[in-house]
Amino acid sequence: MIRTRSTWQRLATEAVNPRSRHIDTMAPEDIVDMMILDNRAVLAAVQREKSRIARGAEILADAVLAGGRIIFAGAGTSGRLGVLEAAELPPTFGIEPATARAIMAGGPAAVHRAKEGVEDDDRAGRRAMRGVRPSRRDVVIGISASGVTPFVTGALVSARAAKARVIAITCAPRSELRNLADVVIELVVGPEVIAGSTRLKAGTATKIALNMLTTAAMVRAGKTYGNLMVDVKSNSDKLRDRARRITTSVTGVDEHAADALLRRARWNVKAAILMQKTGATRADALSRLRVEPRLRQLLGGR
Repeated sequence: MIRTRSTWQRLATEAVNPRSRHIDTMAPEDIVDMMILDNRAVLAAVQREKSRIARGAEILADAVLAGGRIIFAGAGTSGRLGVLEAAELPPTFGIEPATARAIMAGGPAAVHRAKEGVEDDDRAGRRAMRGVRPSRRDVVIGISASGVTPFVTGALVSARAAKARVIAITCAPRSELRNLADVVIELVVGPEVIAGSTRLKAGTATKIALNMLTTAAMVRAGKTYGNLMVDVKSNSDKLRDRARRITTSVTGVDEHAADALLRRARWNVKAAILMQKTGATRADALSRLRVEPRLRQLLGGR
C-alpha cells in the first residue's frame, strides 16, 4: 500500500490538541471547563499582534477618510465573519452600505448554509473580487484561518492587481499570505479542542481582531466623539433615543431641547451638536462636515 503525506497535515489549524483527545468521554461541565482554559490562548494571540492590528487600523482609517471602501474576503467561518463585519459597520458608524463590502466563497447562499469545496477555487476568488471593482483607494481584508485558502488568495491577487491595499488575517504562522498583503495579522492560537474546527479559537480570535481593526479605524476617521456614536443612523425609536442622549451629553441641553435640535438637524447628530455649539445653520454644519468629518477637530479639539 502506498502512503501519501497529507497536504494539510502540516497546517497549524489542523493540529491535534492533546488535552482534548478524550473529550468524548467527558461530562458537559468538564468540556466547558476545558474550553474555557483553552480559550485563554485567544487573547494572548491577539496581544502578540497588537502592533500589526494598529497598523491595519491606520490603513483603514486613511482609506475611509479618502472615500475608499473596506472589502472583506473569506470562506466558511472566515467568510461569515467578514460578512458580519460588513453588515454591522454602516448602522454603527453611519457609513454608506457600499463602503463596507464582503465577498464569500459560494456566494450569499453560503452565509446561511455551508457549501463545501467552494473555497478551493482560486479563480472564483479572482472573479468575485473583480466583481466589486477594487481600486487603489480601497482596502481589502483577506481572512483565511489556514493561510492557504485558494478562494482568498485568488481574491487577494485580484486586489493587488487593482492596486488596493491588502490586510490579511490568518491563524497560521509564516503564512504565504505575506506575499500578498501589506499587513499580515497572524493569530496563532494553537490546536482546537476539535481538531481542525476553526469556528472555535481561530474564529474567536479573528472576530476580536476584526472588531479592533474596524473600531479603531472608525474612531480615527471621526465616526465617534469620545466613545459616543455621533454618526449613528437614527432610524428607529431606540436609535433616536440614543441620538437624544448623545446630544444631551455633548451639548448639555435637556432632552426636550435635544429633540428639537435633532429635528432641525433632521436627526443628523453631528450636525445638531455643531449647530448648538457654534450657532451654525444646518446647511452650514453639513458643509463643514463634508470638508472635515471629525467633530472634535471642528470644535477646536474640545
